[in-house]
Amino acid sequence: MNYLAEPRSFAEVAQYLLNLWRREGTLQFLRLSLMLGREKSIAGEMWKYGVVIGVLSFAFVLIMLFTEGGAAFNTSSDGINWGLAVSVYIFLALISSGLTFIASLSMVFGFRDFYPIAKRCVWLAIITLGAAFTALALELGHPFRMLWAMPAGMQYLSPMFWMGIFYLIDLVLLLIKFDRLWHDDWESPLSQSLSIASFVAVVAASGMLGLVFGSMFMRPVWYGTFTAVYFVLTAALSGAAAIVLATYVAYGFKQDRMPEQLRNMASGHALPGVFATLIGIALFSVLVRMWTGLWSHLDGLESFHALVRSPAFHFEVWAGLALPFVLMLSPKLQRQAPWQTTAAILVLLGMFVDRYTFLVTGQALPMFKGAWASGLAEYVPSFTEWMLAVLGFAIVLACYGLGERLFHLAADPRHRVRTSAEPKAAPRGESTAVHELGS
Repeated sequence: MNYLAEPRSFAEVAQYLLNLWRREGTLQFLRLSLMLGREKSIAGEMWKYGVVIGVLSFAFVLIMLFTEGGAAFNTSSDGINWGLAVSVYIFLALISSGLTFIASLSMVFGFRDFYPIAKRCVWLAIITLGAAFTALALELGHPFRMLWAMPAGMQYLSPMFWMGIFYLIDLVLLLIKFDRLWHDDWESPLSQSLSIASFVAVVAASGMLGLVFGSMFMRPVWYGTFTAVYFVLTAALSGAAAIVLATYVAYGFKQDRMPEQLRNMASGHALPGVFATLIGIALFSVLVRMWTGLWSHLDGLESFHALVRSPAFHFEVWAGLALPFVLMLSPKLQRQAPWQTTAAILVLLGMFVDRYTFLVTGQALPMFKGAWASGLAEYVPSFTEWMLAVLGFAIVLACYGLGERLFHLAADPRHRVRTSAEPKAAPRGESTAVHELGS
């Protein structure tokens, strides 16, 4: 995509869309909005399919929740309390955290080779966190109670309270940071301070999410300080996999379509090296956690024996971590687009399985075993829960396509692509990105 200018404000975008609606009429305006322009594009396809799938899945979930309530989920008070919906929240929230970690490599720690993906990371971090909040809100049943319950209750001793606070702070800082990048403010004192504050907030948020589980001594599979560290480490891996896949998707899985700086980064050693390192750390963490669970005689760790017999666990370890690790270690394969994207897809699938098995395995063993609990609790997600997962991913897909169309997500402060003059094809005060919607 060739951008000469980005929209300077949402007011500018709104004004252009209003003029486009008046000029084209309602039906043509809706078609242009759904396609993001007259010309077919990858971003437009992401937006179109994301919106259609998102609307359908959201409608289905709402109908089921209004007609069946909590019974639409296959969770129960005497078995698995948190199911697929919560695991989707964890998966997306930690991807958001990991994307912020990757963006911080350039904007906090000064690794300038990562500048070409920094803005895309920030945008993806915003939309994945928004999708995570959506999944959690629909699972809660009464999410708006938090607006008064959290400040009125002030459960400051609860990790869950601080998880919500830190993720809210993280979202606000990400939005402000993206606004600064939107206006080409990469290295001012304000921008630097925002980057540092965002990094601190996201470490606290992802760590506190881990402590939500690590503080539950009644669930030995979760309990321990390692859980918070594990969440932070695997969040970084999830973010690295997400940015690799998202970057290639935006350019049709072709390195030659990328801007020069982004292409050099994708075909170089820096990003694959970081990716391989994070995979190795995550693989080591998973195996150490499993080893400890299998060899410990602590009551309540029987779930680890069931987990190691599960095909899902072996897919996570061998296909989701070990195979990508080998691919990214190979000097011949690590710089090639097909193998980078294959590794990224496998890692994301492995991490999704990990969030699900972590959550369900921790609840499979009843807390108070007696004559009524002779084995592990069984759980299979309902169709409504799967549609809620589809909704979360559709939100990410649609918003990513919109961001690719409106913003220059491959911006690099070292190589400006914006010109001072407005292009002739766009009326004064309008951006090329927005003007393309109606041209």
